[in-house]
Amino acid sequence: MGVRTPGRGRAQAAQRRDPETGEGFRPLLPAGTQLSGRRGVVSAPLRGAGRTGPQAWVLPGTWKMPVPWFFLSLALGRNPAVLSLERVVGPQDTARCSPGLSCHLWDGDVLCLPGSLVSAPGPVLVPTRLQTELVLRCYKETDCDLCVRVAVHLAVHGYWEEAEDEEKFGIAEDPAIEEPRNASLQAHVVLSFQAYPTARCVLLEVQVPAALVQPGQSVGSVVFDCFGAALGAEVRIWSYTLPRYQKELNLTQQLPALTWLNVSADGDDVRLVLDVPEEQRFGLFLYWNQVPGPAKPWWHRNLTGPQTITLNHTDLVPCLCIQVWRLEPDSVRTSVCPFREDPRAHRNLWRAARLQLLPPRAWRLDVPCSVPAEATLCWQAPDGGPCQPLVPPLPRENVTVNKALEFPLLKGHPNICVQVSTWEKQELQECLWADSLGPLKDDILLVETQGPQDNGSLCALEPSGCTPLLSRASTRAARLGGPLLQDVRSGQCLQLWDDDVGALWACPMEKYIHRRWALVWLACLLLAAVLFLLLLLKKNHVKGWLRLLKEDVRTGAAARGRAALLLYSADDAGFERLVGALASALFQLPLRVAVDLWSRRELSAQGPLAWFHAQRRQTLQEGGVVVLLFSPGAVALCREWLQAATLAPGAHGPHDAFAASLSCLLPDFLQGRAPGRYVGAYFDRLLSPDAVPALFRSVPVFSLPSQLPDFLGTLQGPAAPHPWRLAERAEQVSRALQPALDSCFRAPGTGRGMGPEAENRT
Repeated sequence: MGVRTPGRGRAQAAQRRDPETGEGFRPLLPAGTQLSGRRGVVSAPLRGAGRTGPQAWVLPGTWKMPVPWFFLSLALGRNPAVLSLERVVGPQDTARCSPGLSCHLWDGDVLCLPGSLVSAPGPVLVPTRLQTELVLRCYKETDCDLCVRVAVHLAVHGYWEEAEDEEKFGIAEDPAIEEPRNASLQAHVVLSFQAYPTARCVLLEVQVPAALVQPGQSVGSVVFDCFGAALGAEVRIWSYTLPRYQKELNLTQQLPALTWLNVSADGDDVRLVLDVPEEQRFGLFLYWNQVPGPAKPWWHRNLTGPQTITLNHTDLVPCLCIQVWRLEPDSVRTSVCPFREDPRAHRNLWRAARLQLLPPRAWRLDVPCSVPAEATLCWQAPDGGPCQPLVPPLPRENVTVNKALEFPLLKGHPNICVQVSTWEKQELQECLWADSLGPLKDDILLVETQGPQDNGSLCALEPSGCTPLLSRASTRAARLGGPLLQDVRSGQCLQLWDDDVGALWACPMEKYIHRRWALVWLACLLLAAVLFLLLLLKKNHVKGWLRLLKEDVRTGAAARGRAALLLYSADDAGFERLVGALASALFQLPLRVAVDLWSRRELSAQGPLAWFHAQRRQTLQEGGVVVLLFSPGAVALCREWLQAATLAPGAHGPHDAFAASLSCLLPDFLQGRAPGRYVGAYFDRLLSPDAVPALFRSVPVFSLPSQLPDFLGTLQGPAAPHPWRLAERAEQVSRALQPALDSCFRAPGTGRGMGPEAENRT
């Protein structure tokens, strides 16, 4: 495995022996070291469980993170064994293999293309297990990076297909067939490594001599030095052969994190807790790690540990990084970027993004961080619909942030917009020419496509798709296909783009819109002239209609807004039918009438007193009026209440709201709060005017149906219609009451309230 060079003055960590090959191999970290990672405290060596599934590939890149011993010891623990990590000197990658094998590392990285599974033609080499070790790659004595060493264990897989047939049928072996069976095996092994923001693939060529080729047996391993990684990074490793004979191996591991840095939320703020030893002076530098390009500084302080720094959540972006170093000569700096996966940081990134138009036909996406995105040109119609992408004929383009990009257009147009999208969703859209060329125009975009033998076709871009001109579709472009085609030929349309495969034309629609509106105005003028002639011929009738309409609107709106609560004593079934007829007639005026006859279910559920309280409060709050319908039974109940100040239980039925309401009604009359809120009424032939108790005469009391106009005027309030209109409505109510009145007086056995003499018997 090579000679290991321990750190100065430190004992070398014991090697572990592989159970299959017997080779020495150091674990990812020295045995017994306790690691504090962002997923909790784990014991070394780190063993990452294999993971499968789609991975988010990033562009190859490097992120050099020097590791000073001061911060490395904070990250990996205070065990002295952490300083015994093996050092790999030099920037070159290397490969070595077990004794008996020969291996070669191809120059440069290769494309990560596993390809499809294929059947093995015979015995082949396949990877069976991945093993990792954490080492240091040092460029100078104090300039080292963390690096992941990967060992791939190999075994022979498969058999020669002809062996069983020859043995079964006794066929003599062919020397030409025997020769490849005794030959050595060769395999191309790919190692794929991901640790944000780095993605690499290397190719190892391994050859096994024929003496070691035993189907199903391990032949050894090949070791690669090494993949650079950062503290706290999650590394993902895949291994497979080319061609691929089995499913690729995969391994995911979490490198130890910087335990001296803790990021926590504090409401809308973010707290950076730097657990640096007391009295240790250090520099803190916050910057935007822009790739490609140099880091953009944001904030720098010289501090003494420990410290807590508070950041507003709106300042977070994925590329916001923290750099720390001791304030000593030639001190090495350590960097970490903790907000790469923070959803708030990604939202803030696109809120801060801006699209800028650069003369003459260029644009630029200004954003704090480098993000993978695509740009598409689209056509925005002024009606507010979705912006329609111009793909095809124009292609999508990958966006390089903070760099000028050229428009593939001949001229600009205010309706041409830029859409910037990530692989998840559209993030940004802006019509860059709207400021310089004015607002959106009601132009139509024509797409010209060149066919074989220079045969071109034109279609109009509409929300439903690209509609061919001169077609029978029921769209605006189809109706104006001929004139639009003539506009293109006569040069009245603006050519935005031209290529061998087609062209884009923006044709103005103003003249067609003006022509259409001229016809509309002409039709309106003709209609107005006809109406004017009709008004002259029917002048008197029109005046009457207008007067009736005015009265109906004024009185109807007022009446519809007035509420009336009817309270009565349920003397008998005939009187209840009379009250129901009155309520129905008032409801047709219309008034919003509440009466217990229409609320039996609520009355039974709530009780008479609770129901009355709720209805009375709602009616008075809405500016309505409470109507007391006096009958012989109601007068008797009032006198009993005035004499005894209460009613005996069972003196009224379960649905008698009038009896239940006396305890609330009479205080209003005794204290003078009744005027304007209460109205009294009685029927002519059921009760004499003098029978109404004097206490209730403080409010208007009307005889029905003789005083119906005044009664209706009081119910409708200040917005009551003219007297002749009231008389008409009173006549309607009187006609509605007459059948119930006749039925009430014809009924035999009228009980205790069917005439004026009834009150004398109470």
